[in-house]
Amino acid sequence: MGLFGFGRKKKEKETTAKEREERLAQAVASQTEDVAREDAEDIDVTDAGRPGHGRDVSKEERAAEAKAVRDDESEGLPEAADAEGGEDLAVPTEAVMDYAGRGEQFGPWDISEDNGPDYDEYLSLGSFYIPFVQGIQLRLKASKADNTLLGATVTIGRSSLELEAFAAPKTMGLWDDVRDDLVAANPAATVEPGIFGAEVRLPIQLPNGKKHITRIVGVDGPRWMLRGIFSGPAADDSDSPEAKVLDRFFSYIVVDRGEEPLAPRDLIPMAQPLTPGERRAMAQAATAEDGDEAPATIDGKPTGPMNSDHEVEQKTTLSRGPMFSELR
Repeated sequence: MGLFGFGRKKKEKETTAKEREERLAQAVASQTEDVAREDAEDIDVTDAGRPGHGRDVSKEERAAEAKAVRDDESEGLPEAADAEGGEDLAVPTEAVMDYAGRGEQFGPWDISEDNGPDYDEYLSLGSFYIPFVQGIQLRLKASKADNTLLGATVTIGRSSLELEAFAAPKTMGLWDDVRDDLVAANPAATVEPGIFGAEVRLPIQLPNGKKHITRIVGVDGPRWMLRGIFSGPAADDSDSPEAKVLDRFFSYIVVDRGEEPLAPRDLIPMAQPLTPGERRAMAQAATAEDGDEAPATIDGKPTGPMNSDHEVEQKTTLSRGPMFSELR
């Protein structure tokens, strides 16, 4: 009975790994083919939150913007002072198996780290903040059951980067185990050095019979792991302009793990996208609401019980405003 039980558990584990790999393959295939999905919405964040956002943009203007990014992959990425001050944050360039310097010299960054970029001017997705980059489009993946956001995909040219943030144990990273699971589930997958450490190269068979290579990257942070799935030229050619744009984009992401108890490998909850202007407006509205509720006082007059044991209670609360409904 013991052997039978062991065999059954092993079979269940293999089945789960296979199903997970099939879902991953389908997701990557949909990116590579640029297929519109019913549970995702394309949101152009090229100029969101900037002057002129919301105006009609012609195909010619969009093409010009895309060409500008290909010509200069750093266009649109925020300037942020590093530890030495006054310069852009460093982006890793050397392929290695062990990624060193994350949180000190390189990203992705944690929300609590001082050396990271100024994410106040980023687009907020709840579990992480992403920079605005000219020519990049954002697509959100949502659950059909309850509209919960499950991930985000940014696209530039013919390349895509799917992003997911997972909870990780306090004392150890998660990427090593996830990487081993990916390789075990697909014999064609290989582990190779990359600029963010050991990465998985996974060939995907598309419905049209063609094969494409995807590049799966994982970076461990404080109680989180950020996974990125690169497809298109960004996965096939590390020297392509699109690869440089998305590599730099990935390294500038800031993760917000939050304090909510989560089991390892659970997705960190995402939220509807909020631009810097929307977040500031919500904060101002919350501050104004708190001010309206405060009782009127006379300057210099003490409040509370009037005795020798005068007590003063000061409340400093800032609540987040209502979330926006999902874009469909």
